Amino acid sequence: MHPYVAEEFTDLEIAVLRRYFTNLEGPVFALVNLPEVVKGALFARYSRSSKSLRRLFLDEFVGDLELAGDVSIDATVGLARADDLYQKIFVEYGDDSVAQLGGVHLACEQASNILTKVIERGRLMSYLEQSTRYLAYDRRLSNGRYRFYRDNDLLDSRFGARYIGEMDRMFDTYRELLPVLTDWLAVKFPKTAADTDFVYRQAIRAKALDSLRGLLPASALSNLGIYASGQAYEALLLRMRAHPLPEVRDYAQMMLDELMKVIPSFLKRLEVPERGVAWTNYLATTRSATRALLEETSEVFKSEEPGEYVRLVGFDPHGEDRILEAIVFASSSLSHEQAVLHVAALSLEERAALFASYVGQRGNRRHRPGRAFERTDYRFEIVSDYGAFRDLQRHRLLTIEWQPLSVDLGFDVPEIVREAGLADQYEESLVRSGELYSDVRAEFPEQAQYCVALAFRIRYVMQMNAREAMHLIELRSGPQGHPSYRRVAHEMARLIREEAGHEAIAASMGYVDFSETDLERLDAERAAERNRLNR
Repeated sequence: MHPYVAEEFTDLEIAVLRRYFTNLEGPVFALVNLPEVVKGALFARYSRSSKSLRRLFLDEFVGDLELAGDVSIDATVGLARADDLYQKIFVEYGDDSVAQLGGVHLACEQASNILTKVIERGRLMSYLEQSTRYLAYDRRLSNGRYRFYRDNDLLDSRFGARYIGEMDRMFDTYRELLPVLTDWLAVKFPKTAADTDFVYRQAIRAKALDSLRGLLPASALSNLGIYASGQAYEALLLRMRAHPLPEVRDYAQMMLDELMKVIPSFLKRLEVPERGVAWTNYLATTRSATRALLEETSEVFKSEEPGEYVRLVGFDPHGEDRILEAIVFASSSLSHEQAVLHVAALSLEERAALFASYVGQRGNRRHRPGRAFERTDYRFEIVSDYGAFRDLQRHRLLTIEWQPLSVDLGFDVPEIVREAGLADQYEESLVRSGELYSDVRAEFPEQAQYCVALAFRIRYVMQMNAREAMHLIELRSGPQGHPSYRRVAHEMARLIREEAGHEAIAASMGYVDFSETDLERLDAERAAERNRLNR
């Protein structure tokens, strides 16, 4: 197990924490005995803070809570009474859906960026992850080590010392370039009278962090907050226990240990041989068998030249007809067949009018048309840097599949880094990352991903219906977004209009932002400042 850096608390702090956290020593723990709004606010603050969740709770939340009535509570003790109650419900109703009715806030700390993507795969879960866009990774942990995952098998191998040394050098480069780039950006984008010093500093720092996050390795540690039902946790743990990466399996066990303290009945079937154990074995077997078969047959294909791209590899040429048919069906008493005939008989003007009436006057990007837009979908194949993939992967309503992280598709150097004269140091760090990965891969194909910097590209597919496409493209094209995923969103919008020929669908996406911006976070920081002043 990776050496978790545990925090030390005073006796008084321990007395408070024991009421609300299921353990005080490990990297995985559940939150209990707190109002839902407090747990939600705590997770929201968590994603923008460098503190652990328990320290954040003590520093920023305890003072606003009434604790007197919780003195006798000890959350580190399992809830036997709740177990008995839910077990009775399971026996009486025998319905898996009962497990949808109990939810848990769970924290996973000091997890690698590889692990966070595995956890965030589930659709029916909510996540907040510590962001590389807002938090600098230039500080070391309390034990003096940089924040990256240390896999035991890798450290015990002949690569152990080299892995530690190269990871340290990658973080050193990040740490050295961050103040240099920050100062350079302040010269390039001077402060205006319209902005406060705080807003300006935040925007400049965000630009620097955005530009240098590609230097961080996928082993970089993150804190992750999760909220989900018992059923969703069961599905997640089944997948995690079948995963080939030891870190994933280790965290699966720690997550199960903590969840059993608060929703034990929902997860007991994970240990049943004919249920959870058999299911996990099935997932592991099919995964390994598929990979083994492909290794025997895929060598005949040559790798494509590396480069960033977005391709529309699947769509329905009659997608707009399908949406109109769905509109007619839901808004009338016609059968599906009759709705198809009705749409076929409409003139171009009538089709346009029906489409426009369904979309309506959208006041903002959150005003989206109804489920008729789910009647057609798009499948995009994307090659982007891993940092952009990390942000796009969190859109859970779509289908996303990604290939293992490697260095085979090359890397990207931000233009702002080149303009600042830092490209040589940036590229030198990435080259070392690539060389380490290439040497480690033969013996540790899964753990080799830890060696890869976020600037390297990854190939993945995203399949989504038109309604989800509207949400994703409008959100990710916003001026506050990272330039790498803004490019992906812009290209998606273009392909829907020009390649799919779905002009009405594209036109309905009225909040796609194609504007150019220098400081991506400036407007967002201005808005945050206004909100602070209003409060």
